[in-house]
Amino acid sequence: MTVRVSAALIVCLGALLAARVSPAMTGQGSQAGGAPVAQAVRPSTLTVGGAVATPLVLSAADLRALPRTSVEAREGDRTVRYEGVLAGELLKRAGAPVGEAFRGDAVASYVVASATDGYRVVFSLAELDPAFTANDVLVADTVDGKPLFAYQGPWRLVAPRDARGARSVRLLDRLEVVGLPR
Repeated sequence: MTVRVSAALIVCLGALLAARVSPAMTGQGSQAGGAPVAQAVRPSTLTVGGAVATPLVLSAADLRALPRTSVEAREGDRTVRYEGVLAGELLKRAGAPVGEAFRGDAVASYVVASATDGYRVVFSLAELDPAFTANDVLVADTVDGKPLFAYQGPWRLVAPRDARGARSVRLLDRLEVVGLPR
């Protein structure tokens, strides 16, 4: 008895089997849409770099020693309070063109916030400059007076005025300033 299996059936079975393999079995996590990503690693430092005068590499102690602020953000049906350092303050200390220097070509700059799990979001530099807007985007290290949960990392970027939480980056490890070329 001969069994013929069509190529389409093999592809369907392969897709079905791939969908049944859990991220824990592969050592990978999953992003929205099911795309696999590398297993999240808690960062040990936070880097502020790119088009800045003085790139920074900050430890948790360094961040705790900087001027602190807090913001409230909605998470589901409750309000939580995050505490940390304004992203604009970190950019200023790194020498990004903020405050009085924020003019001309600098207005076309943006910041890429990256996490150890590969997640990235973009903010215009203006959105993070306290001299330009009151959009208190925070690099948080506590929530409701306690350290962040392990899955959030030692740092989380919180954008409390965004209607959705998509630009709140857990496991934050880098802020990179990028200037658009002329």
